[in-house]
Amino acid sequence: MDPPTKEPKTTPQRHSRHGSSGRVDEISLAIFGNHAREMFKGTILTSFVAPIPRRPTRGPLDISDPAANPLSPTNLLHQSSSQILSPPTRYHTPRLPSPTPGSNLSTLSSVPSFKTAHSTLQSTQKDFSYLLRPEIYHPLALIDVPPPFRSPSVQPDPSTPIPELISAGHWRSAAIRAAQQLTAPTLSPSDHTAIFALIYTRLSCLTLCNQTPLAAQEVKCLEDLNSSYYRDDISGLPLVPWHLRVLAVRLQGMGYADARRGVMGYYDLAREARLTLTSLKKRLSEHNAKELETKGAIENEIIIWKERLHDLGIRVASALVEMEDLEGAARFLKTLRPSTSSDGALRLEAQKALLYLCLGDVDAARLCISPSGPTPGDPATGNEEERKKEQNIILALSHIADGNYDASAAIWEEFISSGAETAVYKQNLAVCHLYLGRMDDARTTLESLLTTPEGPNTFHALTFNLSTIYELCTERSRALKIGLAEKVAGILSKERTSGISGQGSEKVNGDFKL
Repeated sequence: MDPPTKEPKTTPQRHSRHGSSGRVDEISLAIFGNHAREMFKGTILTSFVAPIPRRPTRGPLDISDPAANPLSPTNLLHQSSSQILSPPTRYHTPRLPSPTPGSNLSTLSSVPSFKTAHSTLQSTQKDFSYLLRPEIYHPLALIDVPPPFRSPSVQPDPSTPIPELISAGHWRSAAIRAAQQLTAPTLSPSDHTAIFALIYTRLSCLTLCNQTPLAAQEVKCLEDLNSSYYRDDISGLPLVPWHLRVLAVRLQGMGYADARRGVMGYYDLAREARLTLTSLKKRLSEHNAKELETKGAIENEIIIWKERLHDLGIRVASALVEMEDLEGAARFLKTLRPSTSSDGALRLEAQKALLYLCLGDVDAARLCISPSGPTPGDPATGNEEERKKEQNIILALSHIADGNYDASAAIWEEFISSGAETAVYKQNLAVCHLYLGRMDDARTTLESLLTTPEGPNTFHALTFNLSTIYELCTERSRALKIGLAEKVAGILSKERTSGISGQGSEKVNGDFKL
C-alpha cells in the first residue's frame, strides 16, 4: 500500500481588512513590492491583485485654475448670498487661492486683492437686534426729582419730538422717549443710523440728568465698538458715529470700574484719527488744482479730524485727573500742541488752563493764556478780542484759586459793565462776595438773576450757589430751598406756556441741595 501522499502545506486562509479571503493583504504587497513576493514564495495564493494606484487629488495648494476653485472671486460672484454666508458666522470673508508650489509670485499680480474682491460683493445688512432688547434700558424713577417738578404743567407733552425735548432741556423725557423708540417693534434691526442716533441720545441725556451710573451700565451692550462688526463690509468705515464712540469710551471705563480702559480707548481713537489724517493728506496731494470742490471738501475734513485729535488729547488729560493721577496729567498736558486753526488753538489753550487749575498749578494756567505765548503774526493767535476775553476769564479764576477775591471781583465787574453774558459774570461775582464775607450782597445778586428784565435764569450753578447761601444764612434753609424749587418750577411752567425753551428744564434734588 502506497503511503499516503503528503499534501503540501498551505498557509491558513485569512481575511484581510478589505474583506478578501485566501490572499495576502494587498496593502502589504503594495508597500513591500518585489521583496514581498519573494517572502511569500511557496505559499499558495488563490489570487493576486495588483496594488491600487493612488488617485490623483487636488488640494488647496494644487489649485491653479480659478474656475476650479469654489472660493475664487469669480465663482463667489455667481453664488447666492445664502451660499456665501455660513450660518454660524455674521459675515463672510472671501479667501483667495494660495500660489502653487514653485509658482512665481509676480504672476499673481493679476489676481484681485482682498479689497477689490470684497468690494465687488454686495454689502449685507447687519442685525443689531441685540441692542433693542427692553431689559437693557432701565426705568427712570422720580425719586430724585423735586416735587414741584413732578407737576404735569412742568413736564413736556408726551407727543413732543426728541429734538424739541433736547433743545428745551428736558433731558429725562428725551432719555425716556429714546428708550421707547429703541424698543418699539417699528424700528428695523438693520437701520443702524437710527439705532445709534437713539442710543447716543439716551446715553448723553442720562449723563446730563444726573443718571451717569445708569448710562455706564447700559453702554455695556455695545461691547467693543472697534470690532469689525461695527464697520461697513465694503468701505471699511465705522457705522457708529464718532461722538457716540467717544462717549462710550468714558462710560464703559466707568461701567467696568476700570479707568485705564477709558484712557486706552481714547488712544485707540487717536490712532484711528491719525491714520485718517494721513489718508486724507495723501488724497489731497494727489488731486489736481482744477478739482476745487473735491479739494475743498478734503481740506474741511482734515480740519474736522485735527479738531477731533486735539479733543481726544484733552479728554485723556481729564481722564487722568479723574484717576487722581495728577502728575501724569500735568506731564501729558505739556505735550499737547495747539492746532493751526485760530479757534482750535484758543479753545485748546483755555481747556488746558482749566485743567491746570484743577491740578492746582495756577502758574501753568496763567502761562497758557499769557500774551508772551503766540506772537501776533502767528496764525494760531486768532481773534485778539476773543483771546483777551479768554485771558481775563482764566486770570479771574486764577485769582480765586490764589485766594485773591478782590482782584477777581474787579475783573467780573468789568465784564458786567461791558454788557456781555452778565448772568454768568454776576454769578461769579456773587461767589467772590461769598468768600469775602459779604453774604447779603451775594444773596441779593443771585436772587436778582431769577427776575432779570432780559429773562429769568435757572441754570444749575445759580440754584446750587443760592442754596448754599441759604444754608449759611439761616437754620430754615430747607424751607427756603423748597421755596426756590417752587419758584424755578413756576418760571419754567410760564416759559412752556408762552412757548419759550427753558434753560436746563430738567432739575434734580442736587440742584437745590435737597
